[in-house]
Amino acid sequence: MFSLLVVIATYDLKHKIIPDILALFLGVLAFIGLFFFNPSGSLSFYPHLPSFLDFFSGLFIAAIFALFWLVSKGAWMGLGDAKLSVGLGWLLGFSMMLSGVVIAFWVGAIVGLLLVIFSKKHGMKSELPFAPYLVLGALLAFLFELHLF
Repeated sequence: MFSLLVVIATYDLKHKIIPDILALFLGVLAFIGLFFFNPSGSLSFYPHLPSFLDFFSGLFIAAIFALFWLVSKGAWMGLGDAKLSVGLGWLLGFSMMLSGVVIAFWVGAIVGLLLVIFSKKHGMKSELPFAPYLVLGALLAFLFELHLF
């Protein structure tokens, strides 16, 4: 799953778009994983029915990103980030995904500010791909089992 996330982040970094097929593949794998892996975060095989929160975590977080896209008409964030967050929400669960999103926004803001300050090529109107930051936030939340909220 994280190999797929690296491909998505790299593609978004280079082309500033997340291919629908990659986001869909991540979402399908993560959705299947909801039913077969231990909900505590460990990687043990555990067939079960996911909780209500686990089941809707991907859709809830995607709805927030889709709302950003809708309100800004695509200026603040692309719709691909919403599609990516569906799979990430199902992969990590609600609490860890929220932690990953917070990390993603903070790291993205710091990198963006540094680019504006130190790069002649980037200004306040520059577009930055957000998928690499979402992937980094998800990876850190997963590895360190972060539950910031």
